[in-house]
Amino acid sequence: MVDRIRNDSPVLVIGLGRFGAACAGELDRLDRDVLAIDESLELVQKWSERVTHAVQADARNIDALKQIGAQDFQVAVVAVGSLIEASVLITANLVDLKVPQIWAKAVSQAHGKILARVGANHVIYPEREAGERVAHLVSGRMLDFIRFDDDFALAKMYPPKFIRGIGLNESGVRSKYNVTVVGVKSPGRPFRYAEANTIVTNHDLIIVSGTNSDIERFASLDR
Repeated sequence: MVDRIRNDSPVLVIGLGRFGAACAGELDRLDRDVLAIDESLELVQKWSERVTHAVQADARNIDALKQIGAQDFQVAVVAVGSLIEASVLITANLVDLKVPQIWAKAVSQAHGKILARVGANHVIYPEREAGERVAHLVSGRMLDFIRFDDDFALAKMYPPKFIRGIGLNESGVRSKYNVTVVGVKSPGRPFRYAEANTIVTNHDLIIVSGTNSDIERFASLDR
């Protein structure tokens, strides 16, 4: 049933703290209809003109969720992870209301396990993921880093000297370092997909894919 959910379905966002507000705001910018709810009238008023709808309600109360029509949503985001008991209860309420796709924020592995057992389809660890990302960036070798669960990552960085001025097929990046240059950005131009004959210059940025360890090794090469 989750696979049949349309990618333009309205989204219910519960909690308007930093994470929930950022999620609701970005969804709105993506032209998704959003119903954001929070117990705080101040937060609801703050966001009432920035998202499609914002309502004051206590999502721990399943009757309150029914009154705002939570059962009619296909997708919900539980963004109150710092309040563990509340996030678990809200997630359970959404499961009881048969919301097909539930994304829930967790603050720890144990919290995440509980949310998954209660019925959350996707558990998010924003603080942990942000910490891991920063750890890869503090060395200054990478400009951005995204890690996936299967030890696969994407990184934005300046190209090492040995691949500059020649085609990527000549540089032997993939065979020597087991990483793939998937995109290149030249100054004043958007990112473009890299091809075998793409030539990287001194002023370019590159997007590289590979395992965490291979990308770290590649990023450590002479710049």
